[in-house]
Amino acid sequence: MSNLQPIGIFDSGVGGTSIWREIHELLPYEKTIYLADSKNAPYGEKPIEDIKNLSRKNTEKLLDMGAKIIVVACNTATTNAIKDIRNEYAIPFIGIEPAIKPAALNTKTKTIGILATRGTLTSTLFSKTSDFYTRNINVVEVEGRGLVELIEAGDLDSPQMRSHLLRLLEPFLVNKIDYLVLGCSHYPYLIPILKELLPKDVIIIDSGEAVARQTKSILNENNLLITEAPSQKPIPEFFSNTNPKVLENLTEAEKNGYKVSYLDF
Repeated sequence: MSNLQPIGIFDSGVGGTSIWREIHELLPYEKTIYLADSKNAPYGEKPIEDIKNLSRKNTEKLLDMGAKIIVVACNTATTNAIKDIRNEYAIPFIGIEPAIKPAALNTKTKTIGILATRGTLTSTLFSKTSDFYTRNINVVEVEGRGLVELIEAGDLDSPQMRSHLLRLLEPFLVNKIDYLVLGCSHYPYLIPILKELLPKDVIIIDSGEAVARQTKSILNENNLLITEAPSQKPIPEFFSNTNPKVLENLTEAEKNGYKVSYLDF
């Protein structure tokens, strides 16, 4: 395997571009390929076997494209499928989990909120992580039902999104959380609205930076990291199996010169 091969990234749609952005910022010399499985979004409401099979499908497509490492930029796929695909494929995988640890360690009120999909909240891996770090801490869990669909439609700042978010945030407000953990890679796109709707002292955290640092670390351990600027700057490639317009808008592809294409996978 060559260090010149791309970093592969997949998610159940466009949300994982929030993870891609952190990786691209930290590792600008690396070529990246992103798969948006929007046709099957959201994963969070699917049976576990379906999530595993979709993760295998995405993995195999990225391997066909020459990926040297695969970032599972989806909380639901990580918590439900990454153990299986790590056992089945001879390539490093990076997963993404809700950033429960920093919230639990730093909370002053001893009450934190977690906004995530049902698939993440009900997974064994999530339960183990939460139980380990949140002893003696009140954890308010809210399923972000309907949010992924609105984001996939490019509906980030509409009256419908705001009213829906207000309903979902009510348990956090009632319980006076001081940290909100975002447990879905789609949700960082809601941070501007969340900051408006939540009290000023609530700190919002997601896993993007940690995933980027871990990606760099694993590449380095496997001698797959590009450490010098290439003669030509690599152009990120994005593929969607539905209309790629939302993906184009979120990545500002035209302005940045990125390649965004439709791909049937």
